[in-house]
Amino acid sequence: MNKKNSKFVLCTKCNGDLTLDILDETNEINEGFLRCEVCHLQFPIISKIPIFIQNFTQFLENRPSLGGDLLKLASTKKMKDFIKITLTKIKKTDNDLTYVDKRWANIYIKNKNSSFYKNIKSNLSKITSKKFVLEYGSSVGIISNDLGLKHQNVFGVDMSFHALLLAKEQSNKNCDYFLADILKHPFGNKKFDLIIALNILELVEPSLLVGILSSQISNGIIFLSDPYDYERGGKSVKSPLYENQLRQILIHNGFNITKNTLLPSKIIWNLKINERTKLQYKVDLIIGKKHLFNRN
Repeated sequence: MNKKNSKFVLCTKCNGDLTLDILDETNEINEGFLRCEVCHLQFPIISKIPIFIQNFTQFLENRPSLGGDLLKLASTKKMKDFIKITLTKIKKTDNDLTYVDKRWANIYIKNKNSSFYKNIKSNLSKITSKKFVLEYGSSVGIISNDLGLKHQNVFGVDMSFHALLLAKEQSNKNCDYFLADILKHPFGNKKFDLIIALNILELVEPSLLVGILSSQISNGIIFLSDPYDYERGGKSVKSPLYENQLRQILIHNGFNITKNTLLPSKIIWNLKINERTKLQYKVDLIIGKKHLFNRN
């Protein structure tokens, strides 16, 4: 984590200011803690990735093998002791989301050169350089690291530690990655100039996501894509939004939809899972712009 970026994050529980406790630092913070001055919650930084999870014990309870991985990655006694204590509190479970996270991280790495990502990068290349850029669902950093070549400060957010680790390993110094729940992000009232959210409407309640994105942009651009595949698995959202509904809500929230994305699109996304399996999605792209007008 870049030390300068610690001033942009707050406690995800109470929005309190965070105190930085650095345990290991080279060009950036390799390991340490961000502690809330109000509710005293602490968020570990491991392998340069800050983990903004309110209930760290429950997080590892759903990912027990990740706890072992974090213990191996930790370089200081203080962090190792913190992880060990946390692991003693977790309940045994047969469900380990770590394997799912690793599997999908590897799948995205293998598909990083797909025509879909080339299409997205081409559209993003038309946007002028911005100071603060945020990508939700950044995964292995295919888009965020590319954005880092042009924009000043790029933040990526995802719930997969292994995906973020791969993203950070390939990132430029102006890119930082945060493990956090989108609905409980650490950025408080900070505003961004460009926010990207690709193919995550099935993972986060769409109306809540749009509300968060809208609150984080007062003068900037929102860049969304999705195949609206709400039927995948039992974790589907309660209130799906589709092409026209999403555009209407964005317009209601003050965004002007760009002329080239005003109508729903069908960008082909071929996602190779393994040698025998390939998924083909038809993805809709929406670019919305919000401007502050001086009425004086």
